[in-house]
Amino acid sequence: MTDDVWAEQKPTALLVLADGTVIEGVGLGATGTAVGEVCFNTAITGYQEILTDPSYAGQIITFTFPHIGNIGVNDEDIETVNMASSSGVRGCVLKAPITSPSNWRASRDLDAWLKARGIVGISGIDTRALTALIRDKGMPNAVIAHSPDGVFDLPALKAEAAAWPGLEGMDLVPMVTSAQSFVWDETTWELGKGYGRQTDPKLHVVALDFGVKRNILRLLADAGCKVTVLPATATADEVLALSPDGVFLSNGPGDPAATGVYAVPTIQGVIASGVPTFGICLGHQMLALALGAKTMKMHQGHHGANHPVKDFTTDKVEITSMNHGFAVDRDTLPAGVVETHVSLFDGSNCGIAVEGKPIFSVQYHPEASPGPRDSHYLFTRFMNLIREKKGEPVLPERA
Repeated sequence: MTDDVWAEQKPTALLVLADGTVIEGVGLGATGTAVGEVCFNTAITGYQEILTDPSYAGQIITFTFPHIGNIGVNDEDIETVNMASSSGVRGCVLKAPITSPSNWRASRDLDAWLKARGIVGISGIDTRALTALIRDKGMPNAVIAHSPDGVFDLPALKAEAAAWPGLEGMDLVPMVTSAQSFVWDETTWELGKGYGRQTDPKLHVVALDFGVKRNILRLLADAGCKVTVLPATATADEVLALSPDGVFLSNGPGDPAATGVYAVPTIQGVIASGVPTFGICLGHQMLALALGAKTMKMHQGHHGANHPVKDFTTDKVEITSMNHGFAVDRDTLPAGVVETHVSLFDGSNCGIAVEGKPIFSVQYHPEASPGPRDSHYLFTRFMNLIREKKGEPVLPERA
C-alpha cells in the first residue's frame, strides 16, 4: 500500500502470488479466499460488464484504470446469461477505494454488489507495478484473501497459490454454460426504452453456449434472428435437428483444448453439414481445433477495450474489445483455412475463415459491452453468409 490514505490502516486483504510474493491491501467485496490466475484489464469503463463476462471464470482481474466503482452498478449491465453463476470471476484488484456511486442508472454500490455475488476484492494496490510484473513474468496464479480482522494464515495461502494447477488443461465451461436449451429474443438497449424484443424473426440461429455474453445474443436478435441457445455439451445431431439457418459458437473461459474434447466433435459435425458458422473468442479457438489447427497459452493475454485489429478482408483497422489468455497458432492452420484478422499489438491471430465455405471466426469481441462498436459489422457478415446460402440478397456490412 503506497498511498497515504492507506498508510495507517491495517491490511485486511492479501494477494498472494504462487512465487510467494505477498501484496497487502484493503479488503472489499466478499470475505474469504479465492484462487485463480491474475490478469490485467486496460478498459476505463464497463467494469460491471467485465466482472460478469463468463470468459473471466477462473481469473482475478486487475483493473489498470484507478477509479473503479464510481458509477455504481445496475440490473441492466450484466453479461452472464446463466444467472445461477456469478460468471466465475474469482476476484478483483483495484487501485483506489470504491466511492459512492454517482450515476442516474445506479441501483447500488459496487462493494455491496461484489459481496452479493461472492467476489473477493482488494484495493490500495499499486496496480501499475502489478501490471508491469504480469507483462514481464506472465499471468501468475494467486490467492486473493479478505479478512476484516486482518488475520491470515499466510503459509496456507502461499501453499494454496503454489498448488493451484493453472488454466492450462482446465475445462471451466461447465460452470458457466446454460443447463438447458432456451430461446432468446431480447434486443439491444436504447436510451429511454431499455431492451426490446425481436417479434418477427426471419432467420434461425442456434448458439452453442460455452459462456455466452448477453450482448452477443442481443445483436443476433437485432439482426433478425430467432436464437435457440443450447448447452455446451449439445451434439451435432441435436444442433442440426433444429434446422438452423446458422450456427454460432460462443465465447467462454478456460483451455480450448480441454473443452474441445467434447465440443470439437460437435463443431466438426456442424462444419460437415455446410451450415454457415460464426465463432467468437473460445468459439474461434475451438473452430480452429475442429479444422485441425492448434491453440497455445499466451504470456499475458489480451484483456481490454482498446486493442487494434486489422481485417485483411477489408484492409481496415478496427479498435476492439478483447478477453482471452489462449490463442490460435497461425503456423498450424491447415490448407484451405486463411487468417483474416491479426492483432496490431503483438501480431497474434485474431480471425480465420474457410475458403469456399460459409465458416469464419474472430478472437476478439465484436459485440463489445464494454468497448467500441467498430466490429458490429461481423454480425451482418454472418447474416449475409446465411442469406447467400438461402439465395437471398445480402446487405452492406457497414451502414
